[in-house]
Amino acid sequence: MCGIVGIFSYGDALRVDENILTRMRDTMIHRGPDGGENWVSADHRVGFGHRRLSIIDLSTSASQPMPNEDETVWVTYNGEIYNHAGLRKELVDAGHRFRTDHSDTEIIVHGYEQWGIDGLLERIEGDYAIGLWDVKKEKLFLFRDRIGVKPLYFTLQNGAIMFGSEIKAILAHPAIERDVDPVAMYHYLSFLTTPAPLTMFKGIYKLPAGYLIEVSKDGAFKSKRYWDAMPGKGIPKSSLAGLDWPAREELYIKGIRDNLTSAVEKRMMSDVPFGVFLSGGIDSSANVALMSRYMDRPVDTFTVGFKDFKHLNEMDEASLVARKFKTNHHEVLIEEKDMRGYLGSLIHSQDEPIADWVCIPLYFVSKLAKDSGVTVVQVGEGSDEQFCGYASYMGYLELYKKYWQPFRKFLPTPLQRAAAGIFGLAADFKPGLGVYADIVDRASRNREHFWSGAMVFPESVKTKLIDSSKLHSEGVPPQLIESGMLPQSYLEPDTFNVIKFFNQTIDTQHPGQDVLTRMIYNEFKLRLPELLLMRVDKIAMSVSIEARVPFLDHNLVDYTMDIPMDDKIHGNVAKYLLKKAVEGLIPDEIIYRKKMGFGAPMSQWMRGDFGKQVEAGILGSKLLNRGWFDRAYIANLAKEHRENRNDYSLYLWTLYNLTAWYDYWIDRKAPQ
Repeated sequence: MCGIVGIFSYGDALRVDENILTRMRDTMIHRGPDGGENWVSADHRVGFGHRRLSIIDLSTSASQPMPNEDETVWVTYNGEIYNHAGLRKELVDAGHRFRTDHSDTEIIVHGYEQWGIDGLLERIEGDYAIGLWDVKKEKLFLFRDRIGVKPLYFTLQNGAIMFGSEIKAILAHPAIERDVDPVAMYHYLSFLTTPAPLTMFKGIYKLPAGYLIEVSKDGAFKSKRYWDAMPGKGIPKSSLAGLDWPAREELYIKGIRDNLTSAVEKRMMSDVPFGVFLSGGIDSSANVALMSRYMDRPVDTFTVGFKDFKHLNEMDEASLVARKFKTNHHEVLIEEKDMRGYLGSLIHSQDEPIADWVCIPLYFVSKLAKDSGVTVVQVGEGSDEQFCGYASYMGYLELYKKYWQPFRKFLPTPLQRAAAGIFGLAADFKPGLGVYADIVDRASRNREHFWSGAMVFPESVKTKLIDSSKLHSEGVPPQLIESGMLPQSYLEPDTFNVIKFFNQTIDTQHPGQDVLTRMIYNEFKLRLPELLLMRVDKIAMSVSIEARVPFLDHNLVDYTMDIPMDDKIHGNVAKYLLKKAVEGLIPDEIIYRKKMGFGAPMSQWMRGDFGKQVEAGILGSKLLNRGWFDRAYIANLAKEHRENRNDYSLYLWTLYNLTAWYDYWIDRKAPQ
């Protein structure tokens, strides 16, 4: 894991200044404390920078930016290619000469020479964000891994494309102006993050997961999705033909266990110490169990809890797993003062707001790992999405079956709209009904019952919070829309357009999918890559820790996307198949205990002095001077929460992240 940056000037207005390139690169020393280097072309039209976190092949010969033998292909790369050893042998047999001992980076330049860009992308397995320059073709390629584990940001300005692992690297160029994209902000208020390719910064974009872009010497811009979390790639239909449930169950369990075992083993590739974040749940415990099979020493495990709200902790469950597998276990306990002391660094590390308060305990467990001498950790993200592990997912499925379908089928449209109106009025008097009012409104307008597993402001509430008629995205490069990367509808202040695009994609390419499969597909488009994986990347890398995600190995994802809903949650049991697959691997008391979410006691913290800090920070931000938000409405949210009349902690935390981001990154005000 490293930090990359680059500039390609296809126009006449800008040339690469290596001093500026170095400044951009070194905004990310935390991503690569082990060294930093540049490469600039002779005509100063192309420049690559790289900050190195040494994990595979620690020698200086593996430093980047890295060329092929005759320096006609250059790469700057962040991530890991887990199947690099096998690909290296294939390339050596084809006549390629390697200068490094076992660097996975060198696979990229020789693989591109041998197979071309499409062939390279078909073969490499891993987590990556890559910039590749073809000197002969004078063409830049940028690509992000299939799932979106690693971030890659870019901007098209002044006849040039600039890119980086973090937005702050792009902002370090003096030609880049800072402002908020108000429509991206509107979507953030729904999802806790912005949908790719939008970011909160006007004119700066993020490459969606599984995407490739090409920029030619004349500025021609092409983009395409080279992989998607679609059904039809993991389990041959012939292997399921004629099987009854016991036989299907046996097949699924073996396939899940085999794919997960392979995914964990691959991600143990490292020349530096590694460990695992252990919550005491199924996912992290399975990681520990499988890792212990391949190690000749105890696994290093790391757990975080709260001093002041111990009922939220899973320390006992984590300790049980640690004892079972004889791990080298580490714990850290935090409290409110730790959280408050970290907030300024959080805003800096996130780049754009990620309104998930899990970032706070995640930072402290990441720091614990780093202070313990570990550089690589495995984490459990992605399991609940694939196997329907969230209680909210089960709730959405029950809602769909018992209420959504009958409501849509048997109630005439005028009555549906009348019911939506009644629920809306009721929610005005009892805010707790707002979520239900929003669901009924969606049903009456055929706007999908499930939008995301992480929703903040329902549309009915956003109409009170913000004046959407004043929100407009300006200066969007037409290339993004023309290439198909950015749907035109994303630029309208209507968040349903994002969900509609996802559903149209899967319904067109694989019609007739069950409701759970469509829900999971949505999560792979937005919540997983842009919220959950970005919180892991930004926070872990802020302390120079690389996080690996075995449950999101694309082979496992391909496999689980081919398991239909009724089999995946057989007997209406959440995570049924994964639980069966890990029986005998981890203790039953871990598998079958009630699930706890990894969170923070933000609701309680906000009822004390911190709540006053949050309210003052939101209402005092210059963002509110732009005429978009209703100050009185926000003040009332804070008052009702402080007086314990309603729990508005998520609303307030989302707004606080937004205004603190604006004050720091746009208004350039020092964090409080």
